Amino acid sequence: MWLFSRKGPSGFSSSSTAEEVTQGIDGTGLTALVTGASSGIGAETARVLALHGVHVVMGVRNVAAGRDVKEAILKEIPTAKVDAIELDLSSMASVRKFASDFNSSGRPLNLLINNAGIMATPFMLSKDNIELQFATNHIGHFLLTHLLLDTMKKTARESNIEGRIINVSSEAHLYSYKEGIHFDKINDQSGYSSFAAYCHGVRVLAQGHPPPKRLKEDGVDITANSLHPGGIATNLFRHMSLVGGLVNIFGKIALKNVQQGAATTCYVALHPQVKGVSGEYFKDSNIGKASAHGRDAELAKKLWDFSMEMVKSDK
Repeated sequence: MWLFSRKGPSGFSSSSTAEEVTQGIDGTGLTALVTGASSGIGAETARVLALHGVHVVMGVRNVAAGRDVKEAILKEIPTAKVDAIELDLSSMASVRKFASDFNSSGRPLNLLINNAGIMATPFMLSKDNIELQFATNHIGHFLLTHLLLDTMKKTARESNIEGRIINVSSEAHLYSYKEGIHFDKINDQSGYSSFAAYCHGVRVLAQGHPPPKRLKEDGVDITANSLHPGGIATNLFRHMSLVGGLVNIFGKIALKNVQQGAATTCYVALHPQVKGVSGEYFKDSNIGKASAHGRDAELAKKLWDFSMEMVKSDK
């Protein structure tokens, strides 16, 4: 389908690759954290950012796979600055340790790319007794962003360079629960649907965090946007046997490849067209439109308060 796509106002389309949307951009001096960078679009995002001179820190659950990606990037780009550090977003203890080590390292942080995610898993609880998809796709990133925000603010003030928070969501947020977010049924196994729970988790990412209004009130030059990378043939479908089989058969025709899938992330992270833009939902390297729930400011505030209470309960 993407083969017949048209270019949007940005000059790019669903067939544009991450290298194409960042052509000619110099990211030297910037530091980016990319979660879930050991495979798929996360790995490609890390590679393309490094290609443009960005110092990339990869937050990875699978450290061995992360090191393989790092070595592959260094083989292609010998001058690249890349680190692979353990980060399990389903565990608040792991998130807290990662953030503490990052903050104490003295590293700056210009770009925070909340990319990691899991999809349509069987019902499981995280180490913190939260439904695994919600814990990984939302709560882990929410806590990580909260804990790194002061470092981002400090970096923005000292460097006089706009900081950018990018939440990789999915168009699947359109197909979540009709009521919006099931705050009182996050861990309800009896009503659990693996795909609906995935849609639920990415819906909250589509609303973005932290709220752009909150950043503006703080007087810091940091933007926060979310995006849909597109349907991509990656291992995200590994828990959906039927869909995964169809992806393997028709993926090259109907879905984006990884280079195209990472394009919107890299566009929102580096392109000057996005400077000063905040609170938007991007797709195909252009501004798109989230669902009505995704644009609901009251629901977003309720989600923020709910998430803050949930991370406070961590011991």
